[in-house]
Formats: sequence, C-alpha cells, structure tokens
Amino acid sequence: MSDQEQTRPAEDPSPPGPEQTSPEVEELEDRWLRALADLDNLRKRYARELPREREAERAKVAAAFLPIVDNLELALAHAGADDPGTIVSGVRAVRDQAVEVLRSLGYPRHDETGVPFHPEQHEVVSVVDEPDTPAGTVVRVLRPGYGEPGHQLRPAAVAVSRKQE
Repeated sequence: MSDQEQTRPAEDPSPPGPEQTSPEVEELEDRWLRALADLDNLRKRYARELPREREAERAKVAAAFLPIVDNLELALAHAGADDPGTIVSGVRAVRDQAVEVLRSLGYPRHDETGVPFHPEQHEVVSVVDEPDTPAGTVVRVLRPGYGEPGHQLRPAAVAVSRKQE
C-alpha cells in the first residue's frame, strides 16, 4: 500500500452537500415546512375571524344600550305629563341604567370629590382656593370619568385645590 492510501480516511468527513442530505436533515426540513404552513393557515384564519369577532362585540354593546333607548323613548312619550318630578326621576333612572351598562362593560363611573388628584384618572380644568382642603385634592367634578387607570374611556374633568401661599 502506498503512503497516500494509508493517510486517506475511510469515509469523507465533510458535511453532506446539497445533492446529498441525511434523513435527519430531511425530517427537520419537512417539520420546518409544516410549521410554516401551519403558521400561514393560522394567520389566514385569524384574518377571517377578526371581523366576525369585532361585529359580535359591537352587537353585544349595542344590545346592552337598547333598553336605555327604549326607556328614553318612554320618557319622551310622557314628557307632556303634568308632574315634572316624574319626568326628572325617569330621566335620572335612565341615566343610572346607562351608567350601569358602562360599568358592566368595564368602565365604572368616577365622580368622587375629596380624593387626591391622580393624573391617570383626572384632568384638571381649574384650580381653586379651598382653605380647608389640602393642596391637590379634587374639590369639584365638572365631568365624570369612566374606566380605570390604563383602561379609560375618558378621565374625569375636575377642579383641584391649590397650595395656600
């Protein structure tokens, strides 16, 4: 045997080229292609279902407000009544019903006074002198807020007390 034949390895240790792939590589490529196809199918299904889900949520919210509209129509039908107190109490009841619907949808009403000002819940629209109130306290709510910090429809518009000088 020659020296060249003795130093030549029995097998070629180089990795398989494009024309020669091992069964493990073929299996991994197949799994990868299947995962890509599954992901593409998931994207397509999500794109089809998203408009349906949005419409279902819109219908749910609209249905929650239908009794309020019905009660407002009843109040308008009785607007010519002789007792204005009845009309006022009816409108107040409808307002309370609307506030309850908002609360059930995750947006509770906030119209508290005497609480510390929180920028994530309140919007200052005026600053007033209130000698018996600590600075930065909500003294008047001009427009109630709905929702919780980080999940609000709108902050409460408030007047806060200023620091006494």
